[in-house]
Amino acid sequence: MAQDVATPFGLTPLEWRFTEALALITLACLFVPLSRRLGLGTVIGYLLSGITAGVALTLSFTEDPQALLRFAEFGVVLFLFVIGLEFRPARLWAMRGTIFGRGLVQLAATSTALFLVVYAYGLDLTAAIIVCLGLGLSSTALVVKALDEAGDRASPFGQTTIGVLLFEDLSIVPLLLLVALLAPVAGAEATAASNITAVLTGIAAIVLLIGVARYALDPMFNVLARTRAPELMTAAALGVVIFASLIMALAGLSYAMGAFIAGVLLAESSYRHQVEADIEPFRGLFLGLFFVAVGMSLDLSAVARNWLLIVLAVPVLVTVKGVVVYLVNRLFGTEHDKAMRLGFALAQHGEFGFVLFAAAASAQVIDAELAAVMVSIVTISMALSSQNERLLAWLQPPARTATMDEDFADAGGTALIIGFGRFGQMVAQPLLVRNVPLTYLDSDADRVREAGRFGTRVYFGDGARRDVLAAAGAGSAELIAICTNGQGATDAIADLVMREFPQARLIVRAYDRIHAIQLLDRGVDDVVRETAASGMEMGARALALLGHDAEARVQAVRTARERDRARLERQRQAVGGARDREAAIGRILPQPVRRADENGSTDRAPPD
Repeated sequence: MAQDVATPFGLTPLEWRFTEALALITLACLFVPLSRRLGLGTVIGYLLSGITAGVALTLSFTEDPQALLRFAEFGVVLFLFVIGLEFRPARLWAMRGTIFGRGLVQLAATSTALFLVVYAYGLDLTAAIIVCLGLGLSSTALVVKALDEAGDRASPFGQTTIGVLLFEDLSIVPLLLLVALLAPVAGAEATAASNITAVLTGIAAIVLLIGVARYALDPMFNVLARTRAPELMTAAALGVVIFASLIMALAGLSYAMGAFIAGVLLAESSYRHQVEADIEPFRGLFLGLFFVAVGMSLDLSAVARNWLLIVLAVPVLVTVKGVVVYLVNRLFGTEHDKAMRLGFALAQHGEFGFVLFAAAASAQVIDAELAAVMVSIVTISMALSSQNERLLAWLQPPARTATMDEDFADAGGTALIIGFGRFGQMVAQPLLVRNVPLTYLDSDADRVREAGRFGTRVYFGDGARRDVLAAAGAGSAELIAICTNGQGATDAIADLVMREFPQARLIVRAYDRIHAIQLLDRGVDDVVRETAASGMEMGARALALLGHDAEARVQAVRTARERDRARLERQRQAVGGARDREAAIGRILPQPVRRADENGSTDRAPPD
């Protein structure tokens, strides 16, 4: 019977493992919020957690950080699986030009430029090839996370970026094969034969994976869904990722490629959203652990010996890569602003560089010292990438808001609508049906021009200025509707209109219930909460889908509106009678909506 390894404080080995995990969690909980507070992003926080653990703590993880890193790479695997879920095969085919055209050209161009830099430094040809290819890869994890935070994943910019990143992620397979070819082995014929076998095995694995996904996954999830056991669905989702990854690994390909293929094949499944929701918490957890492991695996002694080289290399390599990315995208017809943004987004080096450099060191293509320096360069570039947006904003300030001269000579109408966005356009529709003469005013020059192309005359001007409102006919208008977005701007315009143009009835767009009460308290004639009408409309259509007749739907909406109006008035009166009006407004809290009682009444306010 094997003896237990001695552990501190009399803890059992299992208890000590839990203590070590708790230590890493504690460090992450300390450094990640601090990093976010300083505006450095979460990744730097995770990296600092790992570096601190490696320096200050004596853990089994720190004795072999590469083992933890290999385990934590499951976060990257899950990450690519989630990305795959969003790319149906038809969508991938539609993006083939971006993925295999722009992606290939960009990786080739950046790797070539980086090769010239590292080869000029003095690396031998074989090492320079591996180093430049590893540095040519960008961080999918960081870039897609930044796209998500900015809400740009579905935008044309986001789709272009993800297409390039997908090519880079898929290219790790042939790059690892290249490492095997460059490794000092005996018997070229045996190597060629093994390569052919590996290619055939890989194709067979992909075909097997497609077959399983096509004919087995949906029936499996269908059976599990009937059990109504959410934990089984979660386990099955993880099992799919692990199965696909193992199939690819057994074929000599990457885990990440298997996970991505599985995600793509599940993208057409009716269970796609459920699977994605089940995987998401594990993806975030393992991805954070991956960056902790990267920080922990950093060879600080190698960094200390080569600190000057690293300090000089990071800005040079990142700049070269960013410039080449910009030029390639300009070559493909991308506008200057977007090409600049792509250059900054993809300038850092990526997590697959760790995989490539580790494989190259194991195969003796590069020495351990060089591998440690490259890992340090990649890590620092990833850590600094969170500041790229700030640097881009400094180099390329936001374009000044467009302006235009306006002639109000023919302005004037029964009603003046201030703000011609989506809300204001819908407000105008019933008035137009009743042939009410309208004047539109908006401060967005692009929107004014766009409306003109569709035959609608919108005057350009700032509704918060008295002279602009007077020129637009506010002095003779019977009704003024403020449809602007933003509470501050809306309140300022409302105060100005009530003070300078009291003859006009005033109706205002309110952000929520509290804003509505504040506006009514100011003295406006009427308010409409911006989501109230659309919410009521959706509720009526929901009743229709449930089989309620038209009369019942109309009555239900009318009753709901009356109750809501009555609640709003009672709350307004309560605020008006309070000594501290601001405090009274602050006490208006959302409450859960309740079913009406037998008399059809309820005093619960909706959460709006």
